[in-house]
Amino acid sequence: MVRTLCSLMLLLWLAPASAAERVISLAPSLTEIMQDLQAEHYLVGVLDAGPLAKELESVAKVGSLGQLNIERLLELQPDLLLNWPGSISPRQLQQVQQLHIPVYHAQAKTLRELARQFTEIGALVNATQRGKQLTAQAHQQLDSLEQRYQRKKPIRVFYQLWDKPMYTLGGGQIISDALSYCGAENVFAQLPVLAPQVNLETVLAAKPDLIVITHDQLRDSWPETIKTPMITVPDNGLERPSWQMFNALQKLCQAIDEAIKEK
Repeated sequence: MVRTLCSLMLLLWLAPASAAERVISLAPSLTEIMQDLQAEHYLVGVLDAGPLAKELESVAKVGSLGQLNIERLLELQPDLLLNWPGSISPRQLQQVQQLHIPVYHAQAKTLRELARQFTEIGALVNATQRGKQLTAQAHQQLDSLEQRYQRKKPIRVFYQLWDKPMYTLGGGQIISDALSYCGAENVFAQLPVLAPQVNLETVLAAKPDLIVITHDQLRDSWPETIKTPMITVPDNGLERPSWQMFNALQKLCQAIDEAIKEK
């Protein structure tokens, strides 16, 4: 509720007469959302956090993950910062706020929240119509997936992120929410940590119907005696909460459905 009120206050402050025209993105997913909104021309700075689309390679870098270059930021004179929790340190975030630069905090824990962000960010960057359109399309797609993959008993899924040590998803992670649209549930959804560490014994005790791994190399972390079906995530777009996540979710739901039918 507090987050929603803060977002509405920010929207009322900036949009529509004073829509931002000099935007700095502090997360790759937010940079992609600007592209989804067809508003990437407003980007004047991004964090150096991995490869960029070719058309954005010339955009200024304002630091790296967890370390913002305040001097460079000031040189770029932004009128909006798009922030994802953890992108910069709490101390630097406080510095930015003391400079009276408007900050949009994008923390989507569910796909419905992510869908709403297209409208919210779109209103801030003169892409209101496009933002509303994407939000509506996202909700329609989620409704369709819910209807198509509805099950009386959800498929119990173990989602493996890493093997040494073994990490999975907690219930507060957006991918955990995404599984529900495939008629599935995260066997460790009760854990509040975003990426909890587990072991083979605790996974087997949870009795998953399906193991989902993020890349094929993780198959080597499982003994040959494991009989539980296993699939590899078919599209790494699930790793970024932007429009590509909705496309990747459709592929995941189809892969889960096919794996269970073959069981």
